[in-house]
Amino acid sequence: MTDKLLESIIEGIKDKKGENISILDLRGIDGSLCDYFVICDANNTTQTEAIADSIWDRVHDDLGEKPIHDEGRQNGVWILLDYHDVIIHIFHRPTRHFYSIETLWNDAVRTDIENED
Repeated sequence: MTDKLLESIIEGIKDKKGENISILDLRGIDGSLCDYFVICDANNTTQTEAIADSIWDRVHDDLGEKPIHDEGRQNGVWILLDYHDVIIHIFHRPTRHFYSIETLWNDAVRTDIENED
């Protein structure tokens, strides 16, 4: 199930031209919140919202799942979708650079997804 969930999430991000997609595998880290983080960024807050909507729709259509938690839409600079085993972080690019959450989880196995031009 998690592999299909990750595929649907990635496709939802790509559908709205999300960039710099990274998957952090947290399964080997004690005390981690979930199995995976998926992180991407967008050029503006309108795009962060569109990416969140695209992921929500894609996962629901593909797997019939809804996030158990959805936050950050009021300002759109950092939207979080929680699917229990997978948490997605959708950042406005400057916010992603400021928080740099990948460095907080640098023990995780990281997979970067190529941007599509």
